[in-house]
Amino acid sequence: MTWRATVLTLFPEMFPGPLGVSLAGKALTSGLWELEARDIRDSATDRHRSVDDTPAGGGPGMVLRADVLAAAIDAADIDQSRPRLLMSPRGRPLTQSLVAELAAGPGPLVVCGRFEGVDQRVIEARHLEEVSIGDYVLSGGEIAAMTLIDACVRLLPGVMGKQASGEDESFSEGLLEYPQFTRPQEFEGLGIPEILISGDHAKVAAWRRAEAEALTRTRRPDLWAARPGQKGTKRTTDG
Repeated sequence: MTWRATVLTLFPEMFPGPLGVSLAGKALTSGLWELEARDIRDSATDRHRSVDDTPAGGGPGMVLRADVLAAAIDAADIDQSRPRLLMSPRGRPLTQSLVAELAAGPGPLVVCGRFEGVDQRVIEARHLEEVSIGDYVLSGGEIAAMTLIDACVRLLPGVMGKQASGEDESFSEGLLEYPQFTRPQEFEGLGIPEILISGDHAKVAAWRRAEAEALTRTRRPDLWAARPGQKGTKRTTDG
């Protein structure tokens, strides 16, 4: 069964967008995954194709209507085994473990919100799981949906050239990725750490691990705190 992403949006013309180039685009063209962008406005029932209304209780902005969005979800007619997601800044954080979980399944339906939000009743009635890509607010859920889909697609079998490249990177073990280097060996007076060109694979692996741990402790103490038993690891400075 081909992994499939179904996106409900007011701007289907935004897709595939970045998902149509590079790794994701090549995989899409070759049939390793499928993308369907559906217009929520197609489920509107009035002649103006209205999809929103003023917030109950007052306040600025507009809210996506429950009846219209529910009809759009129903019209997508997705299998019950597929996750139903709503991109929302108040949702569950999108982590690499969640990405791996989604990539291992049949592919999600992703709802892209707009305006001030979505009527809470449709979130509950259609069992939408809210997912956030970060603590900030975007104009709509489309860019967030692209982020989620891209992260999933690169983990699908056959998408990346080497499977190891998906297993040895940031967050794969709850750590940030170690520093990377390549040619030229000298750049503006800076060299590549000697250990990386030593040919000693065991020492290279140990150096990378220590650097990943040090970066995680410094830049993401929240990630480091979630790794019991790692706080005493020392950083190597060889090279």
